[in-house]
Amino acid sequence: MYQVLTMYGENEPWWFFDDWQESVREIQQFSTFEDAQAAYRKQWETLRAKYEHVHIKPNFLTAFWNDGEEYWCEDCVEGLQLFLGLALLKDNKALTVEVDRAFYEGISEKEKEKVCVRKQA
Repeated sequence: MYQVLTMYGENEPWWFFDDWQESVREIQQFSTFEDAQAAYRKQWETLRAKYEHVHIKPNFLTAFWNDGEEYWCEDCVEGLQLFLGLALLKDNKALTVEVDRAFYEGISEKEKEKVCVRKQA
């Protein structure tokens, strides 16, 4: 089965830490890759219109964010960017197939990367 899911939290969707599923907001299930890909693209277009920034990984993992949407991390003693993640997975794992390059080339902006120190330990 394929899943298209949205996540919201301090980590981009390609960081599959042990607790990554806790940040999942919505899951759609599909039996075929083609149906899942169509749903991913539709959701991607909707989210792109709502967010100022986007960073795309070629295997159907995208992070969207707006400046100023931050989470205060007591352990880090600083604000961490909050991301809306969009992912197309197979059996809850990242795909190895890549998005058509025309879909994402020239779109990704410099990623705003700050990983919480709690996750690195």
